[in-house]
Amino acid sequence: MKDKVVLITGASSGIGRALAFAFGLEGATVVICGRKADALQAVSNELRQAGIHVLALTADVSVEANVKTLIEQTVTSFGKIDILINNAGVSHRSMLIDTEPVVIQKVMDINFMGTVYATRYALPYIQLAKGSIVGISSIAGYRGLPVRSGYSASKFAMNGFLEAVRTELLHTGVHVLTACPGFTASNIRFSALDAHGQAKGETMRDEGNMMTAEECADHILKAVKNRKRELVLTTQGKITVFLNKWLPTLMDKLVYNTLAKEKDSPLKQ
Repeated sequence: MKDKVVLITGASSGIGRALAFAFGLEGATVVICGRKADALQAVSNELRQAGIHVLALTADVSVEANVKTLIEQTVTSFGKIDILINNAGVSHRSMLIDTEPVVIQKVMDINFMGTVYATRYALPYIQLAKGSIVGISSIAGYRGLPVRSGYSASKFAMNGFLEAVRTELLHTGVHVLTACPGFTASNIRFSALDAHGQAKGETMRDEGNMMTAEECADHILKAVKNRKRELVLTTQGKITVFLNKWLPTLMDKLVYNTLAKEKDSPLKQ
């Protein structure tokens, strides 16, 4: 990673923050972005204290103009982009019948269109570098999760988008990685939106037994180095993807029963 320029969206906490440290400690110059300037600056200070060369830029990936400016500022500062990591994301937790459609639109705008904007505008530079495009997707991109219909849709869309882009770029030397963590201890559940688009501010799962964001970042760093096509993390995640392909009816029941046990789940047990 020495002398590489790595742009990471949604890097003010969780997996994005961990990725900034993972790549930065390997010698990369790290460009981090996020919507919350204070949180972003705090991460930037931590990275500098660790000896990492970092540029922090405030941006909302759901706004196309913000993303174009983000790419332009990165190239103006460093002359190139070697690796783009589409990490910015938001979840939601509510039954479809209770959910205002605008909430699902917001989730799609951040998770999917944010990836589209960043990938499209960074692509000319990634092609020049024969670099990497990474999408931080989810097991929910392989298996739809109840009470998270919009989130699942956004991750299915991301997976299909990256697969198409990977195929388009097959003979260009560009590497495309779809990374799908299972349940990982990060802040995404604390900031999950409710049926009306408000952040819930609490998690419905036991975070203590999950893979840490740092472990997840290390796996993704290794996958980028090895230019892997796909990365599915956690034993539960791998089993879910496998069984969903071969025993989908059984998985309907297993997934329902598992998520019905979550705190305050609206699913009937």
